Amino acid sequence: MEAFTRFTNQTQGRDRLFRATQYTCMLLRYLLEPKADKEELVMKLKKLESSVSTGRRWFRLGNVVHAMQATQQSIHATDLVPRLCLTLANLNRVVYFVCDTVLWVRSVGLASGINKEKWRMWAARHYYYSLLLSLVRDLYEISLQMEQVTQDRAKREKLTSQDPLGYSVADEETEWLQSFLLLLFRSLRKHPPLLLDTVKNLCDILNPLDQLGIYKSNPGIIGLGGLVSSIAGIITVAWPHLKLKTHTS
Repeated sequence: MEAFTRFTNQTQGRDRLFRATQYTCMLLRYLLEPKADKEELVMKLKKLESSVSTGRRWFRLGNVVHAMQATQQSIHATDLVPRLCLTLANLNRVVYFVCDTVLWVRSVGLASGINKEKWRMWAARHYYYSLLLSLVRDLYEISLQMEQVTQDRAKREKLTSQDPLGYSVADEETEWLQSFLLLLFRSLRKHPPLLLDTVKNLCDILNPLDQLGIYKSNPGIIGLGGLVSSIAGIITVAWPHLKLKTHTS
């Protein structure tokens, strides 16, 4: 109970819970819409989803400052690729949160002349760029982990005088794919923070892909992706050691 209280006292923790609720409503609404006797429940879920989405914007009002601080920190990353990817990703997050704040200002009626659709598309575009750059960083980190696992395996096999992994099946395409997937699995299993971050970014990117018309998805897929991403986010907030770290100088 104490851990739960500590979690909900954090703004990020409350936002993750609200986000999980929002996407759960979206997923349930998609599953129940085809059923004729569930119209009232679908309407309640739609209203709850809208209310939670509006509430989440209050939690995000200060995120511009957090994104700027994250940008300053990522500049000092020791490795060039994470430094470049994270800095550009955080700059895009700054722009995204600015657009999000403008949309909030319009939604509460403080500036009715704002073009909602234009700002919504700008927000989606910069959110997409941020996630894409974060995924590039994830792929880079995965490649490093796979290289490390391969080297460790080669050392062990050298000591036991066995053939290196994959050499006996190099000519078989299906065997090569199996070896690659096994290596990927072992690499991510040894690095849970990298696994969580990759899953979260892959699930998150479905929404802007749909909004920008790059890859259209139905609300069920977006709802499921958002729910999985939210659970990954809850885990990293509740257990900070599972958050992917960046080495800085």
